[in-house]
Amino acid sequence: MTARQVFIALPMFLAVYVFQEAVVNQFHLPGGGFSVFLIFTLVWAILSTPEVAALAGFLGGLLMDFSQSSSGPIGQWTLLMIAACYGVAYFGSGKESLSGSPLGFTFFTTTAVLLVEFAYVFTGLLFGLQVGNFGQIAITIFGISIWSLVVTPIVLPIFSRLHAFTFDTRSMI
Repeated sequence: MTARQVFIALPMFLAVYVFQEAVVNQFHLPGGGFSVFLIFTLVWAILSTPEVAALAGFLGGLLMDFSQSSSGPIGQWTLLMIAACYGVAYFGSGKESLSGSPLGFTFFTTTAVLLVEFAYVFTGLLFGLQVGNFGQIAITIFGISIWSLVVTPIVLPIFSRLHAFTFDTRSMI
């Protein structure tokens, strides 16, 4: 990733993060709601190479660690997002079925959100955090997955165009 691409991508990440913190976190939806920033970071990673995805995961995880709604220790989201973004980029790179099918892309992203949320709860348990009872965790993770399944097709074209704008090498007039 060149310096030009970093300086174009950084304000995009910050804008989506501020939108998540200022607008989306104010919604009180049943089942836990959704994270536009998590979806954005995972979509960005799926569309990127594994190395760029790991960098995006680091930036996304670091911003998620600074979130007001994050209850875990600093670094937990960073660790999870680096691993998750590298993993989805590795499994998603070279898959023409993902680039040609918004439905497959949506299910892949929603599955990644589900697995990241499970990993967050599991690592929280390893760190000794109080995460609640099993029923509450199951309802929240199920709700986040359903809301992500609803929101991802809406924001996918926007996020894909932002990614294409950042990594496009041709000049635009």
